[in-house]
Amino acid sequence: MKFMITCKQASQIISQSLDNPLSWSDRMKLKFHLFICDACTRFNRQLHLISNALKSMRSDTENDSTIQLTSEAKIRILNNIQAKNH
Repeated sequence: MKFMITCKQASQIISQSLDNPLSWSDRMKLKFHLFICDACTRFNRQLHLISNALKSMRSDTENDSTIQLTSEAKIRILNNIQAKNH
């Protein structure tokens, strides 16, 4: 197995890791690359910080009972969903 990957490949694997579990091979390639590359290590840290912040904001918004949509906004959203499903 080839463990050396480029920064471009590492950034793609880092991005994929936010949405899906990585294979053992990809985890090992990424770990090795991050061990030797400060720039990708910073990118990895920054991307995970942004992802966690967005998840927190989403959770805070979803749990905030003071946020209410108008009836018009709800209808507009439903219409858009229905239009995309047809």
